[in-house]
Order: sequence, then structure tokens, then C-alpha cells
Amino acid sequence: MGYLPLIAMIGLQCYYAILAILTRAAMFDGLSPPIFVVYRHGIATLALTPIFFSSKRRQSLKSSLTLKSYSWMFVTSLIGATANQNAYFKGLYYASSTAATAMTNLLPALTFLIATIFGFEKVDLRSLRFIAKILGTVCCVVGALTMALLKGHKLLNTEFIPFIHLTASRGDDWLLGCLLLLASSFFWSSWMIMQVPTSSFCPDHLLSTFGMCFFATIQSAIFALLSGENLQAWMLPSPLQISCCLYGGIGIAVSFFIQSWCISIRGPLYCAMFSPLATVITALITATFLQEELYVGSLVGAVGVITGLYIVLWGKAKEFDEIKQEVLPSNMQGDEISSRVDLEEPLLLPEKSEHVDKNKMEP
Repeated sequence: MGYLPLIAMIGLQCYYAILAILTRAAMFDGLSPPIFVVYRHGIATLALTPIFFSSKRRQSLKSSLTLKSYSWMFVTSLIGATANQNAYFKGLYYASSTAATAMTNLLPALTFLIATIFGFEKVDLRSLRFIAKILGTVCCVVGALTMALLKGHKLLNTEFIPFIHLTASRGDDWLLGCLLLLASSFFWSSWMIMQVPTSSFCPDHLLSTFGMCFFATIQSAIFALLSGENLQAWMLPSPLQISCCLYGGIGIAVSFFIQSWCISIRGPLYCAMFSPLATVITALITATFLQEELYVGSLVGAVGVITGLYIVLWGKAKEFDEIKQEVLPSNMQGDEISSRVDLEEPLLLPEKSEHVDKNKMEP
């Protein structure tokens, strides 16, 4: 039992790495990013439907479905799914799989930044943990800008015969791709902040996940039509495109359950610490076997982002130590305290973050 969360999180990061690689390959094969987002959420909605309408949740449906809950699910799906994933996968196409997985490590830092701006995080420049989170955020942002703006020498000039050549332009397309990935991280961080009010109106996380996928399917379809996608682009002529949509769609539902279970056992900090692993796996596979270009600027920027991530997580760990002493009942001990604190304090301060989402789904 002790090793299961470790195995699950490693498997989850492998899923994210393969998703980035497979999706980019499918896009080079002709799959449109906006249409992929539609199919991904549509398949995820179908995968969640049997569980959503199970008999055990009928009572939850009656108490949770209100006008406010519908409104918040619609808005969060617009920002956290439709805008986020359209920016992410378009950025993935223009930049690289490695850059896409590296940019997702910005999430804790950007969430802290947005939370501070809107007053969810108390500003205390005398606190070492607060200063650590500021330094980590700066390190993440500088790393992201380094990836976008600096090139440097090419690394890993391999002689392997690729399954598919995943090299794109390093000019304006690369910069645009990195900016889109940065925007995607901003949208996703904003979505995490919005889970505070959303969870108060809809405490059933499976219900909110299903609603987000359902609304995102409709919103993404409208966006794809307005972006000028022709009817032929909706056809999936190759097995690669079909398998990519199925893998991405079903993967949302599977990753939801895996991550929710791991958070319930070890807490969100434990899960967040594994996110750089997807970047490492992606870089090794794409640079070695798929001839995706890897430059010094990308490597230095990725290291900066990952370093900033761990500095922010260190600051949160110190904050958790204080919360353990102040908030939790004295009769709770050991792992029960750690699990309880991690579950209730994923990223924001206690008085405003009790309901922050515990089932974060990465693109």
C-alpha cells in the first residue's frame, strides 16, 4: 500500500508525457487543435456519464444542481477547459512537447501570484515562507521567459531514425507557442482560484467535473466553428488521430480518479512534486527518438521553472507546519494530521481555501 501512490503518480506523469507527444504527432498528421479539444471533452463526458448518473449520486444531484452551481460550472469550464486547453494544444503545436510539459510547472507559482493579487494570500515580507514563494514565482517566470526568448546551441544531435519528425520552426512560431502555453498556465491557475466559490456552490467534485466537461464540449465546438474549421477537418482519417482523441478523452476521467485517490492518501503537495517528471520523460523521448529539437535555452528555462516550483512547494510546506499547530484538533496525530492539512490547504490560506479543488486535471 505504501508504494501504490508512488507508482500511481509516476504512471500519471507518464500519461501526461505521452499525451503531449502523441497529440503533437497527431497535429502534424493533420489533427486540428480546436477540434481535438472538442473530441477530448466529448469523450470525457461520455466516460463520466455512467458514474455521474449512478444511483448513489441521485440524491447529490438534487441538492447540488442550482442556478448558481450551473453558472459557476459554465464559467469555470470556459476558463479552465475551453480557453486553457485551446491555448495549451495550439501552443504545443507551435512550440514543442518538452516546452508544453515544462510550462505546466508554472501552475503553483502563478496560482500563488493570482491569489496574492486578489487577497487570498496574506502579504508578509517578514515571513521566510512568503519570501520563498515570491522567489520561486520569480524563478518560474524567468525560466518560462528564457524558454521563449533564448535559443542557444542545439543539444542531442542524434542519429536515430524517427517514427515521426516533430520539429517546428524556432522563429515566430516558437515564441507564439510559448506565449500560448504561458496563457494556458494563467487560465488554469485562474481556474484553481475559482474553485473556492465553485466548491461552495457545488461541493460534489465529480458533478463539477462532469459539468465542466459537458459545458467545455459545447463551448469548444462553438469556438472551433467560429475559428473557421471546415467540415472536413472534423473527420479523423488516420488511426493516430483517433487514438489520440480516445487517449486524451478517457485519460481525463482516469487521471481524475488517480489524482483524487493520491491526494486523499498523501495530499496535493506530494502530487505536485511529481510534475517535473513529465518534462524529463518528454524531453528524453522526443529528443532521442523523435528528433524534436532541444536547445540550451529550453533546457536552462525548464530547469529554472522546475527549481522555482520546488521553492514554492518548500514555502507551502513551511506554511503547512504552522497550520498543523494552529488549526487542527490536538487529538489528531501523525499521518492523519498531515493528510488532513494537505487536503484542506492545497495552495491558499486556510480561511479562504477549504474547498479548493482536490481533483485538478492537467492538460
